[in-house]
Amino acid sequence: MRFLALFVTLPTQQSAGRMRVWRALRALGSATLRDGVYLLPDSSAHAQALGSIAEDVKSVEGTAAIYCLDGRDEAQGQTLMALFDRQGDYAGLLKAIQAANPAVPKAVRALRREFSALAAIDFFPGEAQRQAEEALALLQARASGEPLDAAGGIRRLAGADFQGRTWATRHHPWVDRLASAWLIQRHIDPRARFVWLADPRLCPPEAVGFDYDGAAFTHVEGRVTFEVLAASFGLADVPALVRIAAIVHFLDVGGVPVAEAAGIEAVLAGARATAANDDQLLGEACRLFDHLVTHYQEEQAHDG
Repeated sequence: MRFLALFVTLPTQQSAGRMRVWRALRALGSATLRDGVYLLPDSSAHAQALGSIAEDVKSVEGTAAIYCLDGRDEAQGQTLMALFDRQGDYAGLLKAIQAANPAVPKAVRALRREFSALAAIDFFPGEAQRQAEEALALLQARASGEPLDAAGGIRRLAGADFQGRTWATRHHPWVDRLASAWLIQRHIDPRARFVWLADPRLCPPEAVGFDYDGAAFTHVEGRVTFEVLAASFGLADVPALVRIAAIVHFLDVGGVPVAEAAGIEAVLAGARATAANDDQLLGEACRLFDHLVTHYQEEQAHDG
């Protein structure tokens, strides 16, 4: 990946000019390599925009020059791309979307404009953009009164049809499988029994598979298995589960960072290191997620 690098110096007395340049560079979505050096992906549009800024700098007796910049190797190239990371911006936007009232069209439209502006300068889009766009689409669907059950091709299912079942997933479970098993046990099928498969192809025919290729419940269009299960059984709007889903999603496939995620991952790693088997590991994970739900519910009651 090649970048355009604008090298700028401005006289100290030119505070107005400095602010004008900074605002123009920010609007373009430029990244700061170091003080006075600003990067944008190489394109004719960016070259033209940086050229205009350079002329503005020179008009107030500053200096400006534009160079092409490449990473010396793949690692350095990735470091340069990381300067354009928008995860923090998407995290703030996602929080605003989740807190928005769909009955206020003006607020929904403002969030759509904010997303469009951010996406326009997200030169290396990834999971965080997809998450924010999906949350915004869900908010807009609620605002318009459109049905939500078919979102992402996930069918709404009756919990009564999944009682006392055997549920099967890959052995040595990690975050998504552990959280999904907890969700099943606590919110979908309280009498669930779990089978841990060394080979998913040997899944018992009567079992309900989850979180492996070909399973009844697995990733769908960017949603992890926990999110798919929640959507399938009408749990996707439960506030505490929404917050757990964000943690599971980030730890499983990345995207918008969640403050609690690193701590949850560390606790689960400790549990996996000490558990004698997968059933014991699930028991430890269930206690952790139970405590999280209690904390989130108390937090919500306090805020309310």
